[in-house]
Formats: sequence, structure tokens, C-alpha cells
Amino acid sequence: MRRREFITLFGAAAAWPLAARAQQPTMPVIGFLHQGTPETNKDSIAAFRQGLRQSGYLEGQNVTLEFRWAEARYDRLPALAGDLVRRRVDVMVATYLPAALAAKSATDAIPTVFVIGSDPIVTGLVSSLNRPTGNVTGIMILHATLGAKRLELLHELVPAADFTALLVNPLNRNAEIIIKDVQAAALTLSQKIQIFNLSNDHDLETFFTRPAPGALLVSPDTFLQSRRHRLIAWATRQGVPAMYYEREYVAAGGLMSYGPIEKDSFRLAGIYAARILKGEKPASLPVIQSTKFELVINLAVAKALGLDVPTKLLALADEVIE
Repeated sequence: MRRREFITLFGAAAAWPLAARAQQPTMPVIGFLHQGTPETNKDSIAAFRQGLRQSGYLEGQNVTLEFRWAEARYDRLPALAGDLVRRRVDVMVATYLPAALAAKSATDAIPTVFVIGSDPIVTGLVSSLNRPTGNVTGIMILHATLGAKRLELLHELVPAADFTALLVNPLNRNAEIIIKDVQAAALTLSQKIQIFNLSNDHDLETFFTRPAPGALLVSPDTFLQSRRHRLIAWATRQGVPAMYYEREYVAAGGLMSYGPIEKDSFRLAGIYAARILKGEKPASLPVIQSTKFELVINLAVAKALGLDVPTKLLALADEVIE
């Protein structure tokens, strides 16, 4: 073989891997917009990855995840959503309501899967639960509508409380819904409610300096979630029975919680994101309503507070931490 022919063949062979790589399909990208922090949402993200894995997608192998965390700063969400749009992600996942609204405002083209705790029709995310129009669908976990049930359970434990403090974040779009729900239940129970608006650390410190209430009801919110250890420590020091909205508070030393099993909702969100990557449209995926709820009671905390948990509550509990 002549030297010139050998060099030509060698050059062509060397180019084959490059050509093959150029023809490989680009790995799809899921943009994950969250209003919280990665530290307080590890279980939820693990559940989301589980849903992807059940659908045949493994991060780093055939799908890429791009996370954007607002760290309880709702005002950052529009810019973060816009960043994911410019990144041209294939699917956007947005949790919770403020993040979902920011994603909807940022794009009407990129398929979006939400995980929220309120009615998506009332909040304008979709026009129908069964056949959502446009580019948005997702999972509804009904956090905002469980305030009455939480107050009822708390009243069952401490019926003689002089008043219950309700903590809400006024920047959270669900705050008004939560307040109305709890106030209506309070009238039925003849329970006094005092509302405290907490959206930053200054508000939190001011609340801590006030006289302790007879009971405490913490509403679902990313800022409050990010300060859960401080809330639990304060309630312990003050001897205040407190009802929270997710198990993580009770596992960290809180008294009791009632709410949806969020991990399952995030797993379902992973499945929906995978179905969209495989070609389905958001309009063909009905909004899923969470139906799994759990009541968790920490008996050790109840004992430290000098409370006798009624047999009825113990029978209702899905988990009792001793």
C-alpha cells in the first residue's frame, strides 16, 4: 500500500468515532424548579428519581437533571424559571405553587409538571383536572385544604387551650385559603385562633418574643419548613403542643403532624416527567389528586409536655414514635 493511501485510510478511521458521537441523540434534560433548599428536600428528590427510574430513566445515563433552588426566596423564582427556559430543558418540574406559577408565566411551550398543595383550577394553573389544556399538568397534594382537619386533631389533644396560634407566610399564595379553612373550623370547635404572618427571620424572632399560645398550628410553607428546627426547639422550650403538616417535623422532635405522604407525590411527578419525555403531552395526562395521608404522633414529646394522648388519636395514628 502506498504511503498516501495509508494516511488517507488512517485519517478516515480516526474520524469514525467522532462521526458516531455526533450522530448520538442528545440526552434529554429535566429542569427542576424548587422554592426550597436541597438540604430540606432530600427525600422528595430521592422519590422523584425513583419515579424516573421506574420509568426507565437514570440520571447521568439517559437523562440529565438541572436543579434551580430559590431557598425560600419566592422573588427569585421568575428569574430561575427563565434560566431553565433559556437552557431549553425538555420538561420542567415545579414545586410548589409559587414555583409552578413562575414556570407557567415563563413558558407556554415547555411541558411542565407541578407538585402543589392547592387546587390548580382555582390558582389558574389548569382549566380542568381530567383534561388540562396547554403545557401544564401535575400532582395535587391538597396541603392547603387540610387546615381544618389539623386543627380538629390538635383540639382533640388539647381541648382546653386558651388559643391556638396559626403560623402562615403571607407571601405564599395558599395563605388566604389556609386561613379561611382554619377559621371556619375554629368556629365549629369554639376555638380561638390568632394568626401570625411570618415571611422572614425578623418576623420569626418577633413571634418568639410574644407570650406563648396554648397550642400551635404550623401551615405548609417553604420558609417555615426551612426554619422547622427553630420552631420545634421553641415549642419544646415553651411547652407548647404543636401540629405540623409533614412527618419530618415529628421525626425531628415535633409533637404531631397530619398531611399527605409527599414522597409518593414526587415519585408520581417523576413518572409523569418520564411519560412526557417518551412523547405524551401534558394535556393527555390528568392532574393526579393525592389520596395517601398520614397522622404521626411522637409519644416521647407528648410525655415531655405532660400530655395524655387520647386512645382515639392513637387508634387513628398511622405512625407512633416512641
